[in-house]
Amino acid sequence: MSTASTNKPSMDFFKKKNKFYTQEHEMFRTSLQKFLEKEAVPYFEQWEEEGIVPREFYYKLGEQGFLCPQVDPKYGGLGLDFGFNFVLMEELLRVGGGLGGAALHNGIVVPYLEHFGSEELKQKYLPKCVSGEIITAVAMTEPGSGSDLASMSTRAVKDGDHYIINGAKTFITNGFNAELIFLAVKTDPNAVPAHKGISIILVDTDTPGFSRGRKLKKLGRHSQDTAELIFEDVRVPVSNLLGEEGKGFYYLMNKLRQERLMVAGSAVTVAEEMLKQTINYVKERKAFGKPISSFQNTQFEIAEMATEISLARTFVEDLSIRHFKDEPVDTEVAMAKWWITDMTRRMSARCLQLHGGYGFMEEYDIARRYRDSAVMPIVAGSNEIMKTIIAKNMGL
Repeated sequence: MSTASTNKPSMDFFKKKNKFYTQEHEMFRTSLQKFLEKEAVPYFEQWEEEGIVPREFYYKLGEQGFLCPQVDPKYGGLGLDFGFNFVLMEELLRVGGGLGGAALHNGIVVPYLEHFGSEELKQKYLPKCVSGEIITAVAMTEPGSGSDLASMSTRAVKDGDHYIINGAKTFITNGFNAELIFLAVKTDPNAVPAHKGISIILVDTDTPGFSRGRKLKKLGRHSQDTAELIFEDVRVPVSNLLGEEGKGFYYLMNKLRQERLMVAGSAVTVAEEMLKQTINYVKERKAFGKPISSFQNTQFEIAEMATEISLARTFVEDLSIRHFKDEPVDTEVAMAKWWITDMTRRMSARCLQLHGGYGFMEEYDIARRYRDSAVMPIVAGSNEIMKTIIAKNMGL
C-alpha cells in the first residue's frame, strides 16, 4: 500500500483557523506583524547582545496603539477585548522570547490596576501605560522565598499618610525599563495565616530610596531585562495602595490564572515557531544524498511534535474561551501550564537535534529558542506548584 498523501503541503498545518480569534483580531495581527517586521526584527539580535529592549521601542508600540488595547477609552485605551492581548503576546514571541516584557506589561501587570485600582490611580497611571510613557513590572519573588509568597520579608509600615518600605526583590522582568513597580509587601507581618498580611503597593521608580541592583545575566531571553530591586526607607503615599490592605495575595491569585493561561499560549506559539524552522531545515539539508526530511526517523519526530502542538493549541483555545466566560478553569489552566511548557522545553531539544551540529550554532535561531524555552516551566509558578494545585483541587 502506498503511503503517499493527497493532503495539502505540511506547512498548511500552521494555517488552521483559531476559533478563539475573530476577523478583527486577525486584522490587528496583520498590522502588528508589519510593525514588528520594521521596528523589531532587524534589531532583535542587537538587543539580545545588549541585554535589553530599548525604551524607545515601547514608545513606538504605544504610538501605534499596541500597548494595553483592552484599557477603557476614557483612560486612553481602545476598549478591545482581551483576545487582542493574546495576539500581541503571540506575535511578540514569534520574534523572540526577549520581547516578553511588553506582553507582561500589557496582559499581566496593567490588568491589576484596571480591576483593583482606585479611580485616582487609574487616572494617574493608565493613560501613560497605554502611551508607553510608563512600563510596569510586578515584584513578588524575593531572594529567599521563591514561590512561597507568604514567607516574603519585604515590609511596608504605615507612617501617617505614607508607607515606609524596606526589602528586596529579584528575577523581576522589566526591572530596568519599568517606571512603575507593583510591589507585593507585608503590611501585617503578624497575620494568621501569613498570606492575609500581603498587600500590593504601586511604587514609582523615581521615589527616593528605590534602586536597581544587578541586571541579571540569564541563560536565555537575554533582551528581556531582568533585575534585582532594592527598597531602603522608600516613602510611598497610602493612596498608592492597590485595592484593600491585606488583599494582595488574593489579587495575585486572581490574575495568576490569566497569567498562566498566557504562558501556556506563549509556549504553544514558540513550539510552532520551532517546528516551522525545523521542517524548513530538514527539507533543505541533505545527508547521504537525500533530504533529511525523507528519513523515517525525521518524519516520525515531526509527526509526533505536530500532534502534540495540535493537542496543546486545542486545549489553550478551549480554556481561553471558558476563561473569558469566567468559568472555573483553575485546575485545567494549571494542567495546561505545566504540560504545554514541559512539551515546549522537550521540543526545543528535539528540534535542535534535527538541526545536527548547526543547531548548536548561534547563527541558527533554534539555539536561542532552546535557551529561551528553559524558563517556561519555571515562570508563573513552577510546574511542581501546578501539579500541587491540580492534586489539591482533585481532593488529594
